[in-house]
Amino acid sequence: MITLSVVVPVLNGERYIADALSSLCRNARHDFEFIVVNDGSTDATGDIVDDFTRELPGLTMLRNPAPVGLADARNTGLSAASGRYVTFMDADDWLAPGYLARLVEAIDGLGCDFVRADHVQVEGRKRVVHRAPMAHRGVVLDPREAILPAGVRTMVDYPYAWAGIYRRSLRDLLHFPGSLHTAEDRPWIWRLHREAATFAVVSLAGVFYRRLVSGSLTQVGDERQLHFFDAFDLVFKDLEPEFLPKAVRNFCALLAHHLEIADRFTPALRARFEERGAHMVRALPAELVSESVARMSVERETALRALVPDLPPSSHVRVRRDREET
Repeated sequence: MITLSVVVPVLNGERYIADALSSLCRNARHDFEFIVVNDGSTDATGDIVDDFTRELPGLTMLRNPAPVGLADARNTGLSAASGRYVTFMDADDWLAPGYLARLVEAIDGLGCDFVRADHVQVEGRKRVVHRAPMAHRGVVLDPREAILPAGVRTMVDYPYAWAGIYRRSLRDLLHFPGSLHTAEDRPWIWRLHREAATFAVVSLAGVFYRRLVSGSLTQVGDERQLHFFDAFDLVFKDLEPEFLPKAVRNFCALLAHHLEIADRFTPALRARFEERGAHMVRALPAELVSESVARMSVERETALRALVPDLPPSSHVRVRRDREET
C-alpha cells in the first residue's frame, strides 16, 4: 500500500531538477511514490530523471509529447497517483530531509481532509520563513471559517499547493482547472476551502521555494498572464455572498500587483490586460471595490483609479495594509 504520492510537474527543468530529486531521495520511504510529469521538455530533463531511477525508489516519469501546462501536468500526476495522501512539488524547489514523513505524521494524527504548512522562500543566499496565515496550529478546523475576514490575510491568500498534504479521497477537489496556464492555484484553493470538510495548519517549514526563477510563470510576461482574469472568473462563479467581499479584495490586490509589474508586457498585451482588468472591476460591486482600494498603498490606489477613473471614493477610513494578498 502506498501512503503518499508526490506529484512533480516539470518543463525544461534541467537546471534544478537534480536538486529536487536529490531532496526526494532524502525523504524516500518504501510506501512513498514519486511521479514526475515531464511536460514536453526539450532539454536534458528526461535524461536527468532517468538517472535517478536507481537512487530514488518509487520514482516514475510520465511524458507529455507536448507541453500541456502546469495545471494539466499536475492533473496527469494525480490521475496516476495511488497513495492515501498526495502532495505536490515544483521542480525548481527542494525539501528538507524527513519533511514528507513529518507531513504524513501530521495528517495521520489530525485525521482531517488536508493539512497546510509553512515554507521557506529562497532568493539567492537569502532564506525567509513564510508562515501560513492561521494562528491556530495543530487543531482541526472548518475550511470555510478560514476564508474570512475580508480585511486581513487568510488561508485563501496562501494558495501554494505544494505547501501541504491532501487526502486523495478528495478526488475532484484536488484537480486544477486545466484551461489555465497561470493563476490556477487561486480557484483551486478557494474551492478546496469552500467544499472540503476539515483541515489544519501545522508549524512545519520544509519546502524551500525558489523565488524569481528565470522562466517561471511568475516572471513571464506573455499571454498566459491574461489567465489571471479567467482564474478569478472561476473564483467568483457561484460564490456565496458572504465570501464576495473577500474575493473582491483578493482580486483587487492581485490586479494592483500585476499593474505594478506591467512593464514586462508588450504594449499590445498591456493594453489587453488593462482592458480586461477595467472591465472586470466595473462588473464587481462598486462599494466593495472602493473599500478594497481604500486599504491599499497610495501607489496601488493610484494604479487602480487610473485603470478605472470612474471608481467612486470610499466612505470608509483608509487603512494602510499594503501587499496583504501578494
